[in-house]
Amino acid sequence: MRKSKFSYWTMALLMATALVTGFHGVSLAPAAARAEAPPLPSFADLSEQVKHSVVNISTTKVVERGPSHPFFGSESPLREFFGEEFFKRFFGGEPQGKFKTNSLGSGVVIDADGTILTNNHVIEKADEIKIKLDDGNEYDAKIVGRDPKTDLALIQAKPDDNFPEPVPLGSSDDLRVGDWVMAVGNPFGFGHTVTTGIISAKGRIIGAGPYDDFLQTDAAINPGNSGGPLFNMKGEVVGINTAIVAQGQGIGFAIPIDMAKELLPQLKSGEVVRGWLGVMIQDISSEMAESFELKDTQGALVGDVLEDSPAEEGGLQRGDVVLAVDGKEVEDAHQLSRMVASIVPGTRVKIKVIRDGETREISVKVGTMPGGAAEKAPEVESENAWGITVQNLTEDMAQKFGWDENEKGVVVTAVEPDGPAAQANLRSGDLVKEINRRKIQNLRDYNEAMKDAEKDKPLLLLIKRGENTFYVVVKNGKD
Repeated sequence: MRKSKFSYWTMALLMATALVTGFHGVSLAPAAARAEAPPLPSFADLSEQVKHSVVNISTTKVVERGPSHPFFGSESPLREFFGEEFFKRFFGGEPQGKFKTNSLGSGVVIDADGTILTNNHVIEKADEIKIKLDDGNEYDAKIVGRDPKTDLALIQAKPDDNFPEPVPLGSSDDLRVGDWVMAVGNPFGFGHTVTTGIISAKGRIIGAGPYDDFLQTDAAINPGNSGGPLFNMKGEVVGINTAIVAQGQGIGFAIPIDMAKELLPQLKSGEVVRGWLGVMIQDISSEMAESFELKDTQGALVGDVLEDSPAEEGGLQRGDVVLAVDGKEVEDAHQLSRMVASIVPGTRVKIKVIRDGETREISVKVGTMPGGAAEKAPEVESENAWGITVQNLTEDMAQKFGWDENEKGVVVTAVEPDGPAAQANLRSGDLVKEINRRKIQNLRDYNEAMKDAEKDKPLLLLIKRGENTFYVVVKNGKD
């Protein structure tokens, strides 16, 4: 009995020892207890290095204001009932006239001559601009150049011995998703504030303008941060903080510094000019790629070429698919717009296109972006497979839908709800200019083209809507 008891306690002791030390002498303790995790980076040195070059911007502008409320206006029945003396005594008369409004933002010194880079919306329409350094010194500033389309602007203060050194501009193209970044600015007027995070995404399009190409970061950005710099770990400016998603957290956007660097010479000159081809372009869907017999959706599809434009003079045609400009590949229509806009007007470029299945190169000299009565025909119902109704563009139809009566094509007068045409986003008033690459000038052309269209394949339509011309693929409702 005593031996059995000894064996029991001996075994229990051995098992407990094994659980603590691990079998075969290997510790079973968590890895974190055996090796310390690498420390997170400290931004203290970086903050000390760059904070002096970040400025707070305050602006003042004068606005004219009429009566603040219709009940208090000069025509209000309350004025007649209570009398003018009552309103003057208790409300001070009508609150109208000139008033000063103030706003806050941020900026960063980029040149020893006192040049500061910021957002256009921070200083737009400002009558007075003041900058404040982190040491409390204030300076008057003036607008040097601004560009509403990219929301960038340059202002300049007169530097003295206390003025901070400029910070270097880095490369936003070299950034990788996951890289550490630091934002410095003036959120809510609290003064110099540092926040940190990572690059969450690149190339974001948020609908802010025609040249959207934002960096997304989870570094906290708040009102007042606008125009402030986004730094990499080397202390180089890689972005200009611009926007936030109000309903989200950890979603901020910055203009890539490479875009700003392209514009700096023009901003310093006080005038921004952009390259221009004079084409209507669009992205290529998988259905369009199939219709144009393309191997993929890369490139930008030319929906129309403006008359007397650089594109027309160079030989670009409707239906061309632009693949590259001067050897740089074009991914989509948005990228092509940015590429052309950044080209100095007067520059001759080589544009690689696919036309009717063949690849060719076209030389185009980039230009400067420029800041009807016929008998009424009966409506013709299309086949139910397409869900669209069209008719000739008569004088009445032209007036109804705002078209020049000399326009060619047939006008869409009805779209069947939930039909193929509606799913392709066709609307009443659209002008059909082509069907499957065949020109359409009237109902006869339309009917012949529809009759020849293969019923088991989608329709490729060239549509004109307002000033825009683009292609649309309509799938057969019987598919």
